[in-house]
This record gives sequence, C-alpha cells and structure tokens, in this order.
Amino acid sequence: MAKSPEVKLAVFGRAGVGKSESTYRHQATIDDEVVAMEILDTAGQEDTLQKESHMRWGDGFVIVYDITDRGSFEEVGPLRGLLEEVKKPKNVPLVLVGNKADLDHARQVGTEEGERLAAEMACAFYECSACADEGGTVAEAFHELCREVRRRKAVQGKTRRRSSTTHVKQAINKMLTKISS
Repeated sequence: MAKSPEVKLAVFGRAGVGKSESTYRHQATIDDEVVAMEILDTAGQEDTLQKESHMRWGDGFVIVYDITDRGSFEEVGPLRGLLEEVKKPKNVPLVLVGNKADLDHARQVGTEEGERLAAEMACAFYECSACADEGGTVAEAFHELCREVRRRKAVQGKTRRRSSTTHVKQAINKMLTKISS
C-alpha cells in the first residue's frame, strides 16, 4: 500500500486568537487521496528564533487573527513578512483565517478587510469560529492549504526532473562532442 503524502502545516497568530499550543497528526481524504497532516499550533509564541524554526519546518501556513481584536489583525502583515524572509523563495502556501466569527457583536475587523488582506497576500481567506464550526470551515481551510502545498510540490518535482534531464542531455552532448572531435 502506498504511503499517504505527508504535509506539515504550522499555525501562527497572536496569543488568544483561538488556537492551542500543540502538535498533532490528522489524516483526511482530500480530492480522493488520503493525506497525513502534521499540524503545529504555535499558540502565539513571541520568541522570533522559535517562530523562524517553525517556519522552516512547515510546508504550508495558517495565519489566524481574532475578528474581535484589531491588534491581532495588524500583526498579520509583519508575521507574513517574517515568513517570506525565512522561507525563500517567497510566495509560500498560506491561508488567512479570521476566527471567532460567532462573536460578531464584538467585531473589530470587517470581513471585507480580511478578504482585502488575503487578496494582497495572494492567499485563500476563511472566516470561522473554531469553537462553533458547524459548517466545517476550519477543516476546509486546512484542506485547501493541503491542496496548495501538494500543487506546489508537484510543480517543483516536475521542474527538478526537467532540470536534471537537461543536465543529462548536456553531459551526453559534451561526451559526444569530445568523441567526434
């Protein structure tokens, strides 16, 4: 039996946005393929070295803010900047999540603001409530991130194969040139 593809996902965001510090494994069927996810929830760790280490570890990233806490939303940009600095090349697989949508009466960040920021960051956007996720929005956010990670890995794999084929062709051509000279 073939091994399930494994995807490492790291969750970042200010402390108190509705995450819990832990690492856990989850298996899901996404687009008819079983995918093993290893999910690291950083729970708003403030230590930059630890954040960078988690960023290097991950294949894909979820940045979470609390819709009732404007400060958590304002930390998304700098967090994304650090992520792009650590993960080169830029344009890493990313999902933006506005959490605590069940607390709409205390909202400080509008849905449109989250959508606009996600568009600027060229990533998917979800607004949900982790504690009242009846529609499965949290799972869909993780599944979409897994799809994006898998798409990018497939593209990188094809690029590498093409690149190595080119090198082999060049080596053969050099050998043939030396033989015929």
